Amino acid sequence: MDQRIINLFDEYTHKPLKREDFLQRLAKLTGGMTAALTVLSTLEVNYAHAQTVSGQDDRILTERVTYPGSDTTMKGYLARPKANGKYGSVVVIHENRGLNPHIEDVTRRLALAGFLAMAPDALSAAGGTPTDETQMRELFGKLDADKTRQNFLKGLDYLKNRPDSNGKLGCVGFCWGGAMANQLAVHYPDLKAAVPFYGRQPDAADVPKIKATVQLHYGGLDERINAGIPAYEEALKKANVPYQLYVYEGTQHAFHNDTAGPRYNEAAAKLAWERTISLFREKLA
Repeated sequence: MDQRIINLFDEYTHKPLKREDFLQRLAKLTGGMTAALTVLSTLEVNYAHAQTVSGQDDRILTERVTYPGSDTTMKGYLARPKANGKYGSVVVIHENRGLNPHIEDVTRRLALAGFLAMAPDALSAAGGTPTDETQMRELFGKLDADKTRQNFLKGLDYLKNRPDSNGKLGCVGFCWGGAMANQLAVHYPDLKAAVPFYGRQPDAADVPKIKATVQLHYGGLDERINAGIPAYEEALKKANVPYQLYVYEGTQHAFHNDTAGPRYNEAAAKLAWERTISLFREKLA
């Protein structure tokens, strides 16, 4: 697919670009509105591809949970191995698409790998993630950054204090959630491992606060996010923060999301996930 089209879609999903303006610009690239709508149908997420681990898989347990947030009750989706025990614990942080079937599937993948995993819903205060795309975008634009960060920090506390947690904590996030994973690394000194996928980097001045091992995954064609890599890596080195940095050449933003059409890259997604699980097994066991 023309990289200009993917870049435009990235702009639409991450910046305040109205849908009608996006479609007009897309039509110019594709040659008309009919072609634009056809291309858009391949770019938008398709949750028919979201389930790689069934919610009825008899090797895991799943449940809807709540925990106290910042002036709200947070909702989350939790999964863990079926056998009783104490497990390394991971907060899963969604994209700017909210808590959706894909993120629930990622949470189950972690449970199948042997972890207690919980995906909070950043839009809990609004009743939870809506199915309407326009409404979802509007709600994300109204989130208070400090309160939202506190809500995810409290999610780490919630997992840590569960009887099925071994007290060792990690986080993994994607896109918007990748930026949040970086923020949790800055603001939660007990965090053992943080894995941001194509997430906005924290301020260099905050990097010395990080105590976790950081594993960073980026799409090689994701120029918008990748612009922040050099400063982040320099700050990690200066602060002696242990880190691993992987750039998957030829891949797009959202390359790990198997519901994301042409932006998904199966080989890179598989390798990045193997590296993620390896780090969590090393740090959270």
